[in-house]
Amino acid sequence: MRIVFCGTPDFAVPTLEGLLGETDFPVEAVLTQPDRPRGRGQQVASSPVKDRALDAGVHVYQPEKIKSDSAYEFFKRLQPDAVVIIAYGQIIPPRLIELPRLGWVNLHASLLPAYRGAAPVNWAIVNGEMCTGLTTMQIDAGLDSGPILLQRTLSIGADETAPELARRLAEAGAPLMIETLRKLDRGEIVPVIQDHTQATLAPRLRKEDGRINWRHTAAHIYNRIRGLEPWPGAFTTFRGRLCHVWGRPAAAVARAEAPGTLFASSDELQVACGEGTRLRLDAVQLEGRKRVAAADFAHGARLVSGEELGA
Repeated sequence: MRIVFCGTPDFAVPTLEGLLGETDFPVEAVLTQPDRPRGRGQQVASSPVKDRALDAGVHVYQPEKIKSDSAYEFFKRLQPDAVVIIAYGQIIPPRLIELPRLGWVNLHASLLPAYRGAAPVNWAIVNGEMCTGLTTMQIDAGLDSGPILLQRTLSIGADETAPELARRLAEAGAPLMIETLRKLDRGEIVPVIQDHTQATLAPRLRKEDGRINWRHTAAHIYNRIRGLEPWPGAFTTFRGRLCHVWGRPAAAVARAEAPGTLFASSDELQVACGEGTRLRLDAVQLEGRKRVAAADFAHGARLVSGEELGA
């Protein structure tokens, strides 16, 4: 089975490695996004998928726009049996979708039709889900709306962050994709049309998604802290300055407290949340400063009784 692989970030690398390790799936070429400025220094760098493909000696193609005529000619010339696509980063035009014999097979990090979109891992944690999973599907012209091929369910750890869950899903995705391709080629999979009425969305993350509403419960805020790691992170304000926080729920209190109110002891810093709950802060990072332990932050800030976060 002749394969073309399309992908860009770290999440796609384990599946590429899995395919490269199978003798019946010759990867004829790898498509990935053009080299772009990345990181804090904004230096031009290649994608993780490109780096792995070059290490394996596989031809890499980086079209600026996959809907271009040159990209179409590239696929027509290769005539792949299937295109495996994982977090590639561009919408695939219909004329390319129609070319491979087995279609374009996508690995998506949710149990579709739940969490269609760019950030399914993040939103599953933010929304307090206890399980998620992986779906292989044949892409169509819609947003993660194509027929389902296979699915696998994975639990979400109570303290698991988005990067941790993404790594587990990526590793589990490789064998699922290999199983999908083999069964699809043998005619052992009947694609299942998604129930579009059950679809939920996982849109691309925005900076503002990280802003904490202290009227929510500590458990709700903790899910946001875990789910929005590392970007945009969970943040609030302190004395008018942007302030990122990390923490976990503390014991509930019996009395009513104004959400956002800080409570400091000799070795601990807590903040009042909704419904009588509290968040015990582990670390704090004020804008322009380094991340420090919450107790050190409290000592350095010389908190005044009744001070609030987000005021």
